Amino acid sequence: MRKKIIKTKNRYIKTKIPAPGTASIMRNLNKFESRSMHGQLPIAWSKAKNFNIYDIKGNKFIDFTSTIFVANIGHANPKLIANLKKTLNNNFVHSYAYIHKIRETYIKKLVKFAGKNFEKAFLMSSGTEATEAALKLMRLYGQKRKKRRLGIICFEGNWHGRTMGAQLMSGNSSQKKWIGFKDKDIHHLSFPYPWKVNEKNAESYLELSIKKLKKHLSLSKDICGVMIETFQGWGAIHYPKNYIKKLEKICRLNNILISFDEIQTGFGRTGYNFGFKHYGVEPDLICCAKGMGGGIPISGVIGKKSIMDLPEIGSMSSTNSANPLSCSAGIAVIEEIKKKNLIYQSKKKGEIIRKYLQLIKDKNKIDFEIYGSGLYFAIVFDPLAKGILKKLKMLALNCMKDGLLVVYTGRESVKIGPPLTITKDALKEGLGVLKKNIEKIFL
Repeated sequence: MRKKIIKTKNRYIKTKIPAPGTASIMRNLNKFESRSMHGQLPIAWSKAKNFNIYDIKGNKFIDFTSTIFVANIGHANPKLIANLKKTLNNNFVHSYAYIHKIRETYIKKLVKFAGKNFEKAFLMSSGTEATEAALKLMRLYGQKRKKRRLGIICFEGNWHGRTMGAQLMSGNSSQKKWIGFKDKDIHHLSFPYPWKVNEKNAESYLELSIKKLKKHLSLSKDICGVMIETFQGWGAIHYPKNYIKKLEKICRLNNILISFDEIQTGFGRTGYNFGFKHYGVEPDLICCAKGMGGGIPISGVIGKKSIMDLPEIGSMSSTNSANPLSCSAGIAVIEEIKKKNLIYQSKKKGEIIRKYLQLIKDKNKIDFEIYGSGLYFAIVFDPLAKGILKKLKMLALNCMKDGLLVVYTGRESVKIGPPLTITKDALKEGLGVLKKNIEKIFL
């Protein structure tokens, strides 16, 4: 047993952590399940409600992960559950691509939620499907425009999913060795990290990258699209605004589509409906998932009619596209975001996080950087600091033992992203736990 029980309004830790019985579950999973599914913190969930997670012994944790930015409207949101129950009670679980009223209602709400620049949507099940679909749409566009090659510009360090096209667009070379070849028409530009680039030199940095690219090809003839992860996920690192605005100008001059990967950043997570709003640009396509369904699998691409209607009838449908349960969940997400003013809540609570993290840094003179916006932040340390990966794993584990879950990235960062519905007192309590453990490990 642990020496001291933790009992507050938002946390209740009454057993040793990991809870008794956790190791047995892990052993069985290790025996029967592919190890690719493993590597998370050793907590066996039993239920989740709003911003709290409960393990198999009833220990109660504050959730700063939103199950990796999924539970934007809170775990087990009552409106979402009510919508699912209503659909199930009507004996309506699946419909393939056959139309239904729930799908009609949801598609209209989704397109309107995306904003005036968007006209149509296509639904799928996972984020990697969404980025793959956007890749296909951009290349179909290139074919229609009779481009010489169907090139796609991507960025080093960005990540777009686990399937082949998504990984070819991603910037992690080690993760795509399994493919066995490189797509000669997918080009990666250097990411404008803040320790290299600022708003003043952002445009010239992009121009230099484009100049190198133009030695081998013509932008107007050989490039049909750009895929942009709204910010680099592992560290919540934004591009300089001037960089993206300059990129938009280049794309418009050369008839190149702009696609934003909003898988993690959509549906209010960063203080806007979608994160591209931070840059003041208008993309042609946005890819979304995670927070889109509040925990129910659904993803999508939203874009202009002229692009979304490029595929022939039936050529991009999917077995689980627009199924009634996922659409019911999607409706609940949009309605809850609007009803509870969660975009505003995300922005204001994000200000609390930034100020609190800055105080920890300034007071203790600890060497880390703070990146992010809304309710998506990363604390990024020097990757060359002695024992940093071991220390950050210890930080995540110690926070868990104290009743707080943070996102352990496995590299030089720790991320925090609670549900947008978290109360201010729970947010501050969780930040207090984080502060205590940062100081314990780094001072």
